[in-house]
Amino acid sequence: MLMTAACKKDQAPTPAGSPNSNGTSKLGTNAIGVTGPKGVCYVEVNNNDIRNVGNYYLSTGQQLFDIAIIFAANINYDTTTQKAELFFNTQVTNVLSNKAAYIQPLQTKGIKVLLSILGNHQGAGICNFPDQASAQAYAQLLSNAVTTYGLDGIDFDDEYADYGTNNTGQPNSSSFVYLVTALRQLMPNKIISFYDYGPAASRLSFNGVTVGSKVDYSWNAIYGTYSVPNVPGLAAANLGPAAIDIQSTSASTAASLATQTVNNNYGIYLYYNLPNADTHTYLTSVSNALYGKATTFNTGTPAAGVNFYQDINYAGTATGAIPKGNYTLAQLQAYGFVNDWASSIKVPSGWTVTMYSNDNFAGTSWTITANTTNFTTLSPNANDVVSSVKIN
Repeated sequence: MLMTAACKKDQAPTPAGSPNSNGTSKLGTNAIGVTGPKGVCYVEVNNNDIRNVGNYYLSTGQQLFDIAIIFAANINYDTTTQKAELFFNTQVTNVLSNKAAYIQPLQTKGIKVLLSILGNHQGAGICNFPDQASAQAYAQLLSNAVTTYGLDGIDFDDEYADYGTNNTGQPNSSSFVYLVTALRQLMPNKIISFYDYGPAASRLSFNGVTVGSKVDYSWNAIYGTYSVPNVPGLAAANLGPAAIDIQSTSASTAASLATQTVNNNYGIYLYYNLPNADTHTYLTSVSNALYGKATTFNTGTPAAGVNFYQDINYAGTATGAIPKGNYTLAQLQAYGFVNDWASSIKVPSGWTVTMYSNDNFAGTSWTITANTTNFTTLSPNANDVVSSVKIN
């Protein structure tokens, strides 16, 4: 029961259409701390370290990648119970079981970490649950994994299922809709994404419910190409038509696809196959086109910045490192900040942070010059009231 090793596509994609211009973005769509498309990066953890995602920065200090995807867990089939099961191979198990070492350091930088779900040649897939109850049961397994390992969501990739193996059913029209509907109910505030490929790509609606109304993002699956996913219910800001394989797509093609993404106002740029080796020169060709900034590589101390924490004593969800500057609420949200949410803060030595209770630097203010473990100790109480910030 070995996970398939790669996700390279060389056949033609499912015909793509235009995004739903009436769709609404369900999540913030800008990259971390900078205006432009989010960077989504798949890492083959059989061969490469997921933590490398956090080593790439823009020249101005922001993270290059916004979403890291652990590739991949599997949907396996138990021939005794005749049910789909969630399977982790040795490498995926290592990442998940050691979340403090592999997952949390990325999240501290503001990077969301998702787990990709992939077929495994056993006949089970996201498109052949025989009934709604079966889809709901599998959604519960996924939700449990997200909770157990502190993940930010689930990504679906409908490949290598080998539908029909082990006398399993062929793809049906209800399965994927049932699955994402159940998962969204279980994870209302987590990310669900769809790699636009396989039988699922043509089974995106059932009984008036669309997959696009349940998932947050979808992206093209054919590396080195530009093709808009046809996922009704998702706006352009939630779609990624450009996809590259870092180890095989030329830098010129990657830059051209990035330029098209920006010119056409799409919100996602997809990277696959990030290696352990430093590839910042290649990635600069992309980041210059996406953000007008070069990419740097830093495996040591990350770029300096202020980190806010959801709970006292630096606990709970953390923002990414916020560089010096003035930040309205909308600008803070790009770093993972939530309005009226912060309870503690870490401040680099010599920096000054002025926090405001209202957006646009209005209302009560507090000046912070050092790490502060508990905003309730400030006068007046600053706990869960901060909405804008100046950092000097």
